[in-house]
Amino acid sequence: MELNNVKETFGATLPDDGTAVDVLIAGAGPTGIALAIDLTRRGLRTLLVERQEHLSPGARGTGVQPRTQEVYDDLGVLDAAFAVGGLYPETARWENGAIADVTQMIERVDPTPDNPYSNGLMVPQFRNLEVLYARLRQLGGEVLFRTELTAFDQDSAGVTARLRHADGAERTVRGAYLVATDGGRSTVRRALGLKMSGPELEPVAVLLADVRVDGLDRDHWHRWESPTGGFASLLPLAGTEYFQTMIAGFDGTPDTSPETVRAELAAHTHLDAAQIGEVLWSSLFRPRAGLVDSYRTGRVFLAGDAAHIHSPAGGQGLNTSVQDAYNLGWKLGLVLRHGAPDSLLDTYGTERRPIAESILDTSTRLHRSRTLERGRDLHQLGIGYPESPLTRELRTDVPEGAPRAGDRAPEAPCTTADGTPTRLFDAFRGPHFTVLDLGGTGVDADALPADPALLRVVRVGGPAPDLIDTDGHIRNAYGSAPAVLLIRPDGYLALAAPPEDATAQVAAALGAYLGAGAGADAGAGAVPAAC
Repeated sequence: MELNNVKETFGATLPDDGTAVDVLIAGAGPTGIALAIDLTRRGLRTLLVERQEHLSPGARGTGVQPRTQEVYDDLGVLDAAFAVGGLYPETARWENGAIADVTQMIERVDPTPDNPYSNGLMVPQFRNLEVLYARLRQLGGEVLFRTELTAFDQDSAGVTARLRHADGAERTVRGAYLVATDGGRSTVRRALGLKMSGPELEPVAVLLADVRVDGLDRDHWHRWESPTGGFASLLPLAGTEYFQTMIAGFDGTPDTSPETVRAELAAHTHLDAAQIGEVLWSSLFRPRAGLVDSYRTGRVFLAGDAAHIHSPAGGQGLNTSVQDAYNLGWKLGLVLRHGAPDSLLDTYGTERRPIAESILDTSTRLHRSRTLERGRDLHQLGIGYPESPLTRELRTDVPEGAPRAGDRAPEAPCTTADGTPTRLFDAFRGPHFTVLDLGGTGVDADALPADPALLRVVRVGGPAPDLIDTDGHIRNAYGSAPAVLLIRPDGYLALAAPPEDATAQVAAALGAYLGAGAGADAGAGAVPAAC
């Protein structure tokens, strides 16, 4: 069976009582939908429930960092995200009713062959959700709206969950695993008795809203600062006629009514209330920071804001969350479809929690410093898993500047053997491992312990190349020395080995992922009923 062949999907109605699924996901934000996309394309039966009656409104977090753009490329949503997004404009600081100065708050970086997505992409979160949801439906998946996970129990074979629809109907479903992507106030996390710990942030109330504004250009991210330390900003939202406003520095706690939004904007800027039109959405939030101790309790996983919450400073939260899903999805696929040991899923928390901890430190530092500059250090391209138990670096002489095992596998334009332009990301795209044979190591694909649908061997150079490094971009990105690299489904180097015994080295590395199952398609059968 092809890995992206959807076995079974669930429409927008409650499933029958006792229905069995592979993975139950609670919460249809960016994390939950991204995970559902990845699982659905792997042929897993996935049920995604959301207590709201529709996708969440509001621009909220707008930044899609370059590494997340690479994830979106693999998931098949990047072109749609580009179509509704755009670059962040320069920041205009206002004083006395006039622009006092203009700065480039977010550093612009030129793309390179190994880093084609080099700048943060502004996509209002409601558009981001629409793009992800459209892709899920394209694959045959669906979100069960107006449905809440009210209770669950787990045993050694799976999770039994109780669902309640808004019309009062209730059902019991059975899943091999449950993934909580239900946000910072996660009901699943609370039911597990897990608590978050983290730095204390100033309890400042911030009013966030999406509004129409007349008489203000859309070429700048507008900002007004008050002598008391408060501020207001208006960001023109790409692909819309709206601005996102953020206002901080109140006497007391304001409500979120359209009238209050207009009054506060007028009070904090030079704008007249009459210039402020429709208030599409508004909310009040107080920045918080926290991290859960464990990402897994038995057969239940936490991902996204359910596992970590950040200050919005630096635009890291959504991106870290989507990459949680991207890390967990392929591992669930290996366990449920290809006989990998359940212990592989332990590496989800082993790999992702230190990343969240580091990013939490970064966002907290930016929040407290109040600095506005944002550089390439926030792009998340340097994130990797060099200390993961799944990572094997076997070369003794790694070329300077070349990626090591655990690092992100860089892009490189090249051609096929017949001269057709292509790129490495095209070879990596999809729910499979990629063996990158650099320089003709002689790796024997037929001798590798994996389902052929799970493994793609790509030869660069050598006597029978699949790809030709016409302009030297692969050499520049990976070094000129012969080597065999095993690229994980999430685009990180699992193995980097010299050419000697290449087949045996790749087989051993795959064994760490697949265990005794050796990659055979075990099928996504029904979950055993609870005892």
